[in-house]
Amino acid sequence: MEQDPLHGKTLKAIVQELVEYFGWEDLLMHINIICFGEDSTVNSSLKFLRETDWARVKVGKLYITYLVNKY
Repeated sequence: MEQDPLHGKTLKAIVQELVEYFGWEDLLMHINIICFGEDSTVNSSLKFLRETDWARVKVGKLYITYLVNKY
């Protein structure tokens, strides 16, 4: 059985890794949500993502795509 790639990863670690790879501007192009375009900090993004299920799902999907392309 294959393990969920998000298992054991904190939302903070995922956001930090995506920001490191894409940068805020490109991340906003992939997922058009305000927290990636205005007041772009990990902490402000985490606050929004923890309160917004649909955005968190999009971040998870982008992270999985990033992992697949990374390896």
